Amino acid sequence: MIGHNDYLGRYMLEEQIITDDQLRAAEEVAADQSVSLPEAIVLSGAATNHDIAVASASLCECCYVDLTHYEIDIRHAELLPRAIAERNIAFPLFAIDNTITVGMADPMNLDAIDRLRQALRAEIEPVLCQHDLLSALIGRAYRLAQLGADTLTEDIAPAKKSVAADEPIVAAVNQIISDAISHDASDVHISPCEKELQLRYRVDGRLRTQQAPPISAHAGIVQRLKVMAKLDLTQTRRPQDGKLRFRHPSGNFDIRMSTMPTVHGENVVMRLLRPNTDILDFAELGMDDHTRAIIEPMFSHPHGMILVTGPTGSGKTSTLFTGIKILNTPDRNIMTIEDPVEIRLPGIRQIQANAEIGLTFSTALRSMLRQDPDIVLVGEIRDDETAQIATQASLTGHLVLSTLHTNDAAGAITRLRNLGVAGFVINSALIGVIAQRLVRRVCVKCTQQHTPEASLLHRFAITEPNAHFAMGKGCPNCAGSGYRGRVGLYEALTVNTHIAELIENGASTQEIASAAQEHAMRPMWRDGLIKAQSGQTTLEEVATVAALADDHAPTPLQTSA
Repeated sequence: MIGHNDYLGRYMLEEQIITDDQLRAAEEVAADQSVSLPEAIVLSGAATNHDIAVASASLCECCYVDLTHYEIDIRHAELLPRAIAERNIAFPLFAIDNTITVGMADPMNLDAIDRLRQALRAEIEPVLCQHDLLSALIGRAYRLAQLGADTLTEDIAPAKKSVAADEPIVAAVNQIISDAISHDASDVHISPCEKELQLRYRVDGRLRTQQAPPISAHAGIVQRLKVMAKLDLTQTRRPQDGKLRFRHPSGNFDIRMSTMPTVHGENVVMRLLRPNTDILDFAELGMDDHTRAIIEPMFSHPHGMILVTGPTGSGKTSTLFTGIKILNTPDRNIMTIEDPVEIRLPGIRQIQANAEIGLTFSTALRSMLRQDPDIVLVGEIRDDETAQIATQASLTGHLVLSTLHTNDAAGAITRLRNLGVAGFVINSALIGVIAQRLVRRVCVKCTQQHTPEASLLHRFAITEPNAHFAMGKGCPNCAGSGYRGRVGLYEALTVNTHIAELIENGASTQEIASAAQEHAMRPMWRDGLIKAQSGQTTLEEVATVAALADDHAPTPLQTSA
């Protein structure tokens, strides 16, 4: 008798999802490892779980629901006992009038459908869902439902609270952090509102809303996080900062945590610092030949100052450590003062700033200069004292690397002036400035041709009315956003004779930028345009981070440039 799995294999072969050789190989895997044919197809790499689910839905002539973007409504967990959901791998997804749409791993299982109909006491419409996604959803839904029930019980009868009552809170906190790591999030935001708790992850620089526990669980979650970060549990009216370490299968994560009192309760933001971060080279960061030809020679200087500018989270530290990796040889003493130490590199003396004990950038830098360093990295030049010490160090035989918060490369010179550094000192100390931003990469799994709006083409002076760029359609790989990962946009300014003369004469930021563009500096917007033309990002993304000031307006540029 031919079973459903055999029909599925033939169907996938007929639809050219797999080849005849792949089917035979999967059948051998199924026999050798005693697994089903669909499992064998996935194990052999011929297709994905998503491919299997879509093909099964077509074969069964039922609807397929992609759970990648499904937001759990924990009220649906109250409709169906957990034991029945787990036994039948089914969960109520939508309820309209007296009909409930039920996600099932096997919607052809008539016995399971009968059991579900009896348990739900309603007409059901079975739809097929990917097995692993549905199982994960069931587990998460009932954990959230249990958390809500337990915290509600605690609110009503706090005297009956026991150690076991803390378990759902612990599980919820672990789930929030684990999910953030799985989403490659950089930050977690837990924000209480009037009637609900808002949970968001920052992924590729953008905040994404997630299914949150009930508002009744907020106080317990904050308390649990405070315990983990060793913060004062009794203090709820003042901001607090702390850090904790979270164990995850992919490694131990250091997490910086900040609490802030709001009218609805304490707001929590956590920054996830990934372990064993690989240091890329300049090309992997997104620098093309033109940009590297300007930047790489900067790091060959024996002394002087190199600055990287940009807003928080723009990848400045990654750029500096890419340069440090090149310079890190046994014959050089390299020391850093950072807040926090995000990337750890063997062979380098790295110091964590700690203002509470007086270990600031300026005080640490003074002491570091007595440690006979060749290269010094200062996490950020924040004040006059640090600026003065750093520039003096660069004039006394040290290569100094640091960051500033400015909008563009030329703005770093004005910022140094504002910090009290004289023009002639800037000329003597400064080698060059790298300004950068991060933009989201187009998802390689769902990229397609796209023509931006005419106003956007005009803004970038693109003369072809039907110019083609890339944009992601949205798929499970990118969680429907059309983007996956980020790439840098750069502009690099070197202090040559002409720039030095302008600095000496107190020229404005605009005058310095214009002169730098005449001497090989490519403005950040043009670097972004080139990356958009090559399909790495979108013109819309470039427009959000690379401003086009009127006095830097682009000259007409064909898309073939």
